[in-house]
Amino acid sequence: MIKRTLLASLVASGFATPAALAAEQSPHTITGNVGFFSQYVFRGLRQTDGDPALQGGLDYGHSSGLYLGTWASNINWLTDSNAYKNGGSLEWDFYGGYKSTIGQTDFGFDVGALYYWYPGDPASGFKKANTTELYGALSWKWLSAKYSHSIDDKTFGVDDSRGTWYLDLTATVPVTDKFSLVGHWGKQKFKGDAGSDASYEDWKIGASYSLPKAFTIGAFYTGTSMNKDQEDFYTINDRRIGKDTFVVYLQKTF
Repeated sequence: MIKRTLLASLVASGFATPAALAAEQSPHTITGNVGFFSQYVFRGLRQTDGDPALQGGLDYGHSSGLYLGTWASNINWLTDSNAYKNGGSLEWDFYGGYKSTIGQTDFGFDVGALYYWYPGDPASGFKKANTTELYGALSWKWLSAKYSHSIDDKTFGVDDSRGTWYLDLTATVPVTDKFSLVGHWGKQKFKGDAGSDASYEDWKIGASYSLPKAFTIGAFYTGTSMNKDQEDFYTINDRRIGKDTFVVYLQKTF
């Protein structure tokens, strides 16, 4: 009887162990994304000036809330403006931080740092565009507010610009479980001598739709509130990179 009971216990534990192990969730997660965009627009500025962009990133997250990630896209604003004598066709970002919820509420926060790297060498009279920003964000369900603060004296290649900041207000409204509407307003405020010409506001409205196999299609219309002097500051090869424009994209996460 004792042997039979012991045998039954061993058999039961043998079947239960794999299920128990499978139920345990790893504290580590790795996710990625890749997307094809009709053009790359960053803070209202056309980084590829109407040319297509291939973008992708990889993220590591820990259950504690700590995370690290990297993301990259082709660009052409540095080469079109002759700011780089070689390279200048890639933006490669590196970031890390901590995010979590606030108690048992729908509020969340996110703090971290982001480094924008533009491989290559600047031409004579130009500065490297590499930039480091510290950021903090608050979110509630489908609303978010994020503040980014530059600690570089050459923010995106602009001299004497330490303390430049960007405020991002975004609403991503889920209409159905697959379809969402997006609205955004931002303010880029440059410090230093170029501040009045380089500072501006931008906006975006759009929508996205989830497809099978973790694909998403989307489209948005974006623009800026630049005056004439600001438009001149952001004119490259007689083209205003801050003018209103339309973007469509296809993206996959994995």
